Amino acid sequence: MIHPTAIIHPKAELGPDCEIGPYCVIGEHVVIGRGCFFHSHVVVDGYTRLGEANEVFPFTALGLKTQDLKWRGGLTRTEIGDHNTFRECVTVNSATEAGEVTVVGSHNHVLAYSHVAHNVKLGDYVVMSNAATLAGHVTVENHAIIGGLAAVHQFCRIGKMAIIGGCSKVVQDVPPFMLADGNPAETRTINKVGLERNGVSETAQTALRQAYKILFREGLTTSNALVRIEQELPHLAEIEHLVAFVRGTERGISK
Repeated sequence: MIHPTAIIHPKAELGPDCEIGPYCVIGEHVVIGRGCFFHSHVVVDGYTRLGEANEVFPFTALGLKTQDLKWRGGLTRTEIGDHNTFRECVTVNSATEAGEVTVVGSHNHVLAYSHVAHNVKLGDYVVMSNAATLAGHVTVENHAIIGGLAAVHQFCRIGKMAIIGGCSKVVQDVPPFMLADGNPAETRTINKVGLERNGVSETAQTALRQAYKILFREGLTTSNALVRIEQELPHLAEIEHLVAFVRGTERGISK
């Protein structure tokens, strides 16, 4: 179903069972998968591909040109997976350099006025609350939650199942399974509620709590803390992921 006021370029590709509401605009190089629902006043442009069953609310703009002043032209892309929700006035920008891509995974819930900037890599099952902002080149791992009005600095990483409190200013990486809050954000404790909701075992939760204390409460350097964690804690998948994430940081971790 396509509303008669919608403007769709003849070369755009729409999958079956899509519903395109009033005053939507879809550009020439856009590919939209099966069963997507655009409410009204949605703009999708650039070399943008959406998967199946995405729901997009009014005044959202997907795949438009980066806001990065380094942009010098060239073909950049935006890739969006399946079963995402983009609420009112969300913006997802295309990448900056030719050949690069902004990536949004699947099953994400991106609430009103949120912004996903150029070259972001957004995983699966992520929640961005109202007016959450990701700057360029940010990576967000699966099942993370970013609170309302929170802002994440360029090149930062948000770890798996991490949660960021509302109005936080994130200028360094937030380790997986942790709760960060403040301006600038500091890691406060493990994300106990998120771990329980995602079925993480009590054994792993206990180990993560011990890892948190070693990393953030014992005054050790990060490298020494990681050695202690590897020596003293059980070899669980969650602990190994935490250690690998922290060891791979380039901006440091939010302490």
